[in-house]
Amino acid sequence: MVIIIGLYTYAYLSPKLDIKTSGSLYLYDNNNELVYQGSRNNEWANLEDISDYLIDATIAVEDKNFYKHNGFDYLRIIKAMYLNIKSGTIVQGASTISQQYIKNLYLDFDQTWERKIEEAFLTLELEVHYEKDEILEGYLNTINYGQGNMGIVSAAEYYFNKKPSELTLEESIILAGISKNPARYNPVSDYDACIARAKVVAKSMLNNEYINEETYNSLFQKKIEIYGQNKSNNLQMLMYFQDAVMDELSSISEIPESLVNAGGLKIYTTLDMDMQTNLEENILENRPDNEIQVASVVVDPNTGAIRALTGGMDYAKSQYNRATESKRQVGSTMKPFLYYAALENNMTMSSTFSSEPTTFTLANGQTYSPQNADELYANKEITMAAALALSDNVYAVKTNLFLGVDKMIEIAHRTGIEANLDEVTSLPLGTSEINLLDFATGYTTFATGGYKKDLYFIEKVEDLEGNVLYEHKQEKKLVLNPNYTYILNEMMNTTSNDAFVDYTTPTALTIASQFTNKYAIKTGSTNTDFWIVGYNKDALVMTWMGYDDNQNITSKVRTNSKKAWVKTIEYALKDIDTSWYETPENVVAIPLDAITGTVTTDNNKVALYYYVKGSEPSILNEQYVSSESGNEKNTE
Repeated sequence: MVIIIGLYTYAYLSPKLDIKTSGSLYLYDNNNELVYQGSRNNEWANLEDISDYLIDATIAVEDKNFYKHNGFDYLRIIKAMYLNIKSGTIVQGASTISQQYIKNLYLDFDQTWERKIEEAFLTLELEVHYEKDEILEGYLNTINYGQGNMGIVSAAEYYFNKKPSELTLEESIILAGISKNPARYNPVSDYDACIARAKVVAKSMLNNEYINEETYNSLFQKKIEIYGQNKSNNLQMLMYFQDAVMDELSSISEIPESLVNAGGLKIYTTLDMDMQTNLEENILENRPDNEIQVASVVVDPNTGAIRALTGGMDYAKSQYNRATESKRQVGSTMKPFLYYAALENNMTMSSTFSSEPTTFTLANGQTYSPQNADELYANKEITMAAALALSDNVYAVKTNLFLGVDKMIEIAHRTGIEANLDEVTSLPLGTSEINLLDFATGYTTFATGGYKKDLYFIEKVEDLEGNVLYEHKQEKKLVLNPNYTYILNEMMNTTSNDAFVDYTTPTALTIASQFTNKYAIKTGSTNTDFWIVGYNKDALVMTWMGYDDNQNITSKVRTNSKKAWVKTIEYALKDIDTSWYETPENVVAIPLDAITGTVTTDNNKVALYYYVKGSEPSILNEQYVSSESGNEKNTE
């Protein structure tokens, strides 16, 4: 008793905990408009403005002795210990509402003795400094009710389109049951599991005499209507962006984890709400079926700022963020890294290899026979530009073997890609798995003309008094040769150039009629994945589509993904007076036959080939001059 009295005295003499700002995180878009609040939403509901049904249901299921104990329910603790020891596992907890509120405000949920002791001291401080109604009010305003809803105001609006005071008995019981497992027991994710949990809450209300037997038996006879929307913002994919922001926040050294947990932070992000809305609309309008998943990002290459992102089709159904967490095979979107390496190692746009069925005997004695899509081959010499435009796999493998596999890997890592890439012959065909944001970092280096920049979500972080705790600093490092980068970007524009139509068609030709800007584009596909990435100096959009269970994709997936991509990047540039990259002084252009790289008089087959001065083959110069002279004579 002396120890307990001493602890409560110590708690009373300790500084009063701040429970009005703790745990609150405010996220703003790039126009400084508030788009999300973490532990409390637009309003903090006073206890008298919360339905008595919800209060009763919460106390009944979470802490029936809440108004009787001083922070700890000792009889409940003893009972829980007995049941857990008897079963040999944890079958029952004994946390009070006060303890749970402290966790919501200040602590993580690690089951360690250090965390338990800290929780105990903070609970004592909470109990001696605040009235029970204040604690209960704060608890109901900080509960995680699932689907990104923190607090009763947000939850009541999202699930039932109501204010907390308007909740019915059944609605209150449903909400009271969610906190045990917010991802599972919310009615949007799993209605049946939610109602099963709600019946447990109802039974607790009956046992604690908050409702009678007749009322209990009348509950949940009909399906409860779930609103499942947020009035202020009904975007299905926005929470993926917000999760990515929180991931970045936790990695900023200037903001210690304890401060993130304590809250009271204003986070100004790179989010462009119009761009996010457009990205979602384009994806949903072009989803090929209900099982498809998506990951997509819109980047401003000038800064590295991520303007929009999604990690799935619907956050309400799956919180797994495929943009930040998953790794997928990237297919032929890996080839530009190979061809930049080729340019840097004395190959040119017009360097040729034969495109034909080929079996390679490797150093280990094994053989490898790459195939082109639909087994279509030129059966002749084609240029690097044609190989990129038509995504010729045989040409890519020959180039990889000619250079040495390590050359391509070195370039990929130099551009910022951190994934482990297998040193194998098939690497240019995208057999290694890469995360979307990691991959977008590499492509952004091409989009900047060779400067590596970190992609980011957070511009600055302030406390509630406006003191700046962190501010993003623009950093860039030149890692690629600007001449070769420019040539690569011009070469990637061939994927939408009809001059390259030959034994197959350029991979982005079907959407070229929708362009109002010039883009460097590459698509890539495996049996289970489709990627498209394209950019110019003002915007980069990368999109992946596929299935979580790795089922094969269809042609419709490829077609619809391209449609969503072009609508998104065109919208991203609608207010920008954009232009293509300025040609470096050391780069020259020569019109040549698109497929063979030789001089031609067929204007329908002409494409511009770019060279660093002095690298253009002399025979091309001679042919070009001869052709020009002949044309002049004919004209005369």
